[in-house]
Amino acid sequence: MRFALLVGAVLIVLTAFVFTMKPEHEAPQSTPHSSEAASSTVLAAKQDSVQRYRVLKVIDGDTLAIEMNGKNTTLRLIGLDTPETSDPRKPVQCFGVEASLMAKELLSGQNVTIETDASQGKFDKYNRVLAYVYLPNGTLFNEYMIAEGFGHEYTYNLPYKYQTQFKAAEKAARQEKKGLWADDACALESTRAPTQQSTVTPAPKSGAYECAANTYNCASFSMQKEAQAAFESCGGNANDVHKLDSDKDGVVCESLP
Repeated sequence: MRFALLVGAVLIVLTAFVFTMKPEHEAPQSTPHSSEAASSTVLAAKQDSVQRYRVLKVIDGDTLAIEMNGKNTTLRLIGLDTPETSDPRKPVQCFGVEASLMAKELLSGQNVTIETDASQGKFDKYNRVLAYVYLPNGTLFNEYMIAEGFGHEYTYNLPYKYQTQFKAAEKAARQEKKGLWADDACALESTRAPTQQSTVTPAPKSGAYECAANTYNCASFSMQKEAQAAFESCGGNANDVHKLDSDKDGVVCESLP
């Protein structure tokens, strides 16, 4: 009898132990959506670590100035060429004004991120930084301008990182007749009377600039620093008789090297 009771007690203890013991191979329970929360935290950390640069000025559709390391740095956008508006050596090209206005609308005052491309080098021949520019929402600005018909795909010399997709973006824009590819894109330009070209008067090298009349324009100078010297010698914006600083920011003829 005692033996039977002893065996029964042992069985009860063993049964309780088996039901209360957690299997070693059982995975620990996680909080619902913990993996999603962790992913979001990592993504936010990556976004916070990205260097952003304030856009100081949009020169035209494919050129802008940003603040980098406390300095005004000019960027030339890789893979994009928009119609000219600011080159004193060329007339304003068809759809150039529209491209420039769109660039200013998207970029002015924004904090952008940039990406360089080792295949293209760091600077172009005018010492501008070669880069891709990303808007705050992540849009690749270079590609957007091509895709919406505000510019051409442009390969300067060697293939670049996004060449294939930029070419595809231009092909699609052409097919859809967007922007400069529209049938009537240049209709307004073609109806305009030709403007009278002003005579280009070379600026003197001695520094004895004529400040009593509008004698020079940006094409009179071979270098931006020469035009800047003339501008400052004649009194800056207080007396910009030559109209060298059209946007009144104190920096003249920014399309010059």
